[in-house]
Amino acid sequence: MSKPRIQAAVAAGYAAAKGAKGGKNADYIPFLASVPSDLLGVCVVTTDGCIFKSGDSDHAFAIESISKVFTLALVMETIGVEAVREKIGADPTGLPFNSVLALELHQGKPLSPLVNAGAIATASLVPGSDSEARWAAILECQRRFAGHPIALSPEVNDSEQATNFHNRAIGWLLYSAGSCFCDPLCAVDIYTRQCSTLITTVDLAVMGATLAAGGVNPLTGERVVADVHTAPILAEMMMEGLYTASGDWAYTVGLPGKSGVGGGIVAVVPGQMAIAAFSPPLDEAGNSVRGQVAVATIARELGCNLFSRGR
Repeated sequence: MSKPRIQAAVAAGYAAAKGAKGGKNADYIPFLASVPSDLLGVCVVTTDGCIFKSGDSDHAFAIESISKVFTLALVMETIGVEAVREKIGADPTGLPFNSVLALELHQGKPLSPLVNAGAIATASLVPGSDSEARWAAILECQRRFAGHPIALSPEVNDSEQATNFHNRAIGWLLYSAGSCFCDPLCAVDIYTRQCSTLITTVDLAVMGATLAAGGVNPLTGERVVADVHTAPILAEMMMEGLYTASGDWAYTVGLPGKSGVGGGIVAVVPGQMAIAAFSPPLDEAGNSVRGQVAVATIARELGCNLFSRGR
């Protein structure tokens, strides 16, 4: 695919998203409520390392739930795909990302590593003798995906830790059902920290492009995750990556994606590229309003729908 075509698609995605209205910043995490709502960044990174960007693509924002994808990759590398599926699951819940009811309906099994319960269970499987060792492994994993050091934001983390009572309750429910594999408060603590690192839209596109390239970072050339693990990760993203809007996203865009309440969203075109966007205002499902428009427009302009014969 030619570079001018990709750059034109990025420009079209940015323009379409710039004109989109609606949504509001997440306000249950004080830090996120304070982020300027007019920020908009768009980026495509190809598997051969080319970068195409527009707008506020170098503005750092909180990774939030997009971090679930990369901790899942770390745990798959540690215990394997089948162990992850057995312990956590590989099915959409059909309920909001922080649902307690979903746990109760399935005897304490989270079903998906991309909802909060499953992400906390995944964090409990990260290798390490204590919370600091597990946290160091997560931070190193994010660094390898992005291709440079990623830092925790103390301001985001403090804001998250002060308001994570619901997730603590989920941690204890998981533990009581045998689905949390370390101290539940330790698991919730490192899960909260993994959501509190700062990335840019360019970083996010590089991280997605690493999955598109079969687990090899296209900028550093480092193998970050085994090729055999990328397909299951992308499958999880397709099923639950945009929370309760995941089915609509698959229907209309046809790409595995992941969003976060910090306003980030990434979609992966296997073997070709990743498309990322950032804009803080969210819809009712917790997905960036303008980010979805940008990514969907770029995917359509480039003919990236995996279910279309016209690819």
